[in-house]
Amino acid sequence: MSIVDLSDFIERFAPVARDYDVLLCDVWGVVHNGIAAFAPACEALMRFRERGGTAMLITNAPRPGAAVIRILDRLGVPHGAYDAITSSGDVTRAIVEDRLGQSVFHLGPERDLPIFAGLNVRFAAVETADYVVCSGLFDDTVETPDNYRDMLALMRQRSLFMVCANPDIVVERGDTLVYCAGALADAYRELGGEVLYCGKPHAPIYQAALAEAAARRGAAVPLKRVLAIGDSVRTDLKGAAAFGIDCMFVTSGIHAEEYGGRDSPSLEALRAIFAAAGVRPIAVTRALAW
Repeated sequence: MSIVDLSDFIERFAPVARDYDVLLCDVWGVVHNGIAAFAPACEALMRFRERGGTAMLITNAPRPGAAVIRILDRLGVPHGAYDAITSSGDVTRAIVEDRLGQSVFHLGPERDLPIFAGLNVRFAAVETADYVVCSGLFDDTVETPDNYRDMLALMRQRSLFMVCANPDIVVERGDTLVYCAGALADAYRELGGEVLYCGKPHAPIYQAALAEAAARRGAAVPLKRVLAIGDSVRTDLKGAAAFGIDCMFVTSGIHAEEYGGRDSPSLEALRAIFAAAGVRPIAVTRALAW
């Protein structure tokens, strides 16, 4: 599909959907807000699948896909809205499996421990570990990256390699923005630390998602028939552009307040944000709806 001139928002996904066979749809901010599912978005994905499309959910959640499904069940996202899920937790887990001979310091909340489930992982304190898996802040309800200055400095002093299980900087939890692992990883990289990012906008998660889509469809799909949907310029839009696929941008997510809010986003502000990032979506919508 050719890139639109962004002269207006599209209100419905159906006219766009006919140009694609596979969706790589972001989850948090597009399908739910951390508290409840967005019913119109779920319906749009189900309609796409009913027409023969494959809807892959692609998320920077630092947990395996099976754990993400349980969260989606709790939030009311129907199974019929997606074919499968690829998470940055899945990619992280594969890296951990390759490093079972080394000890790991887990920087993140206990709820992310399913990344390591079933693996013979040897955990260690930051003072003695061989490398770090960062899945988030210990308590993202009260902490910010500033709380981790001393810890990151110690990690840099020890030249620890960091695996970032969630490259997102912030996500919405209801109407509140909370910091994610990407904020800590970026701070560590600014100190000169070595970081491997497992999720969007980096290629491994796209490769894994499209491999799963190909397996389900029985053949690989040309990239021109793949559409990413997301609400983040940094992860969704830039990641899709770098991988060579189109992206439809949803304005009601984490960037909403930067361009006038959810109810009245400014196209002028959006154009400026896209220009500054050096990327453009093929379409812009306030929310995913069929």
